[in-house]
Amino acid sequence: PQADASLAVAPGHVCAVMTADCLPVLLCDAQGTVVGAAHAGWRGLCSGVIEATLSRMQAAAGAGAARWLAWLGPAIGPDAFEVGAEVRDAFLAQARADEQAAVAAAFRPGAPGKYLADIYALARTRLARAGCTEVYGGDACTVADAGRFYSYRRDGVTGRMASLVWLAD
Repeated sequence: PQADASLAVAPGHVCAVMTADCLPVLLCDAQGTVVGAAHAGWRGLCSGVIEATLSRMQAAAGAGAARWLAWLGPAIGPDAFEVGAEVRDAFLAQARADEQAAVAAAFRPGAPGKYLADIYALARTRLARAGCTEVYGGDACTVADAGRFYSYRRDGVTGRMASLVWLAD
């Protein structure tokens, strides 16, 4: 099936997310009983893909899962992710009162009528909302690092990278 997220509770079952410049988010509980992978483009991120994934993972893990860890994979960085005002407005409209300052700070003015968005900062805000504050990664820009990463925005050629997470036997 095609989806923006998946989870696994059995060893050897792999969760994969395919991205170009969107953000792959890999998740697990600290006890090692459930893993998940989410494709967090700006629309999915704004619509709650991270919160929905963690909610499903919580249901699968049961009451024992109280601590979540996340890894933010390579994605378009804050110096390259130019968006329109409608993207900024959408995130601000979805932000809770205690998140407004952090969400506003994730957008810097760019070209006229545009903003440079920090998708990593936006994801950290959404992860915190869902109870996940142990977040790693989030420092690899697909556009800036042509030697290591594919980027549709940079190259203009369709392709994907895979990020994988699984439980070991």
